[in-house]
Amino acid sequence: MASLPVYDKTGKQVDRYEIDPAELAPRINKQLLHDAVVMYQASRRQGSVRTKSRSDVSGTTKKLYRQKGTGNARAGSRRTNVRRGGGHTFARRTRDYSYRLPRKAIQAATRMALAAKIRDEQVVVIDELVFGEPATREMALILKALNCDGQSLLVTTETHDENVYKSARNIQKVLVSPVAELNALDVLAPRRLLVTKAAMDAIRTKAAAAGKVQT
Repeated sequence: MASLPVYDKTGKQVDRYEIDPAELAPRINKQLLHDAVVMYQASRRQGSVRTKSRSDVSGTTKKLYRQKGTGNARAGSRRTNVRRGGGHTFARRTRDYSYRLPRKAIQAATRMALAAKIRDEQVVVIDELVFGEPATREMALILKALNCDGQSLLVTTETHDENVYKSARNIQKVLVSPVAELNALDVLAPRRLLVTKAAMDAIRTKAAAAGKVQT
């Protein structure tokens, strides 16, 4: 059982949040986490590379000179890969690197990633994170009060909050994501997680619902 301190915007502890990482994931499968992270990284690859093969290079296909009697090594056309300006032997083509793991495996990997962060004491809980309008300066002051400034951070809210997103998007190394859009890569990549109390409740609710479906 983990007992996480709950802070307000000034960095003052106002409560404690009791959670057992086993509620999210009874065990942490490192191989599944690795597979999920590689899947997301592969999906982010641009895959737009393209080089020219012999058929793509402009130029005549005529033999440069006769096969025998010149004293030179035999040669084909100017498009051959051994000559300057010729095509590549194994030309690279545009391709899609993305693939998908089973849906339940992806969801389990996300819960395992969250459980691992809680177990490693890399989760900071804040009682609420509400802005009347976008305020980057105020957001930066909150992160400084919570000792979360200057490091990679994922801010997690219960639902999409436009003001929170706009307040944090210009702060270096800070990302914002609602609970519904969390994935294993986004959870594991930053050094710490800043989670609202309502978001933690939503995470536990989703994990409980997934456990009922599995049983």
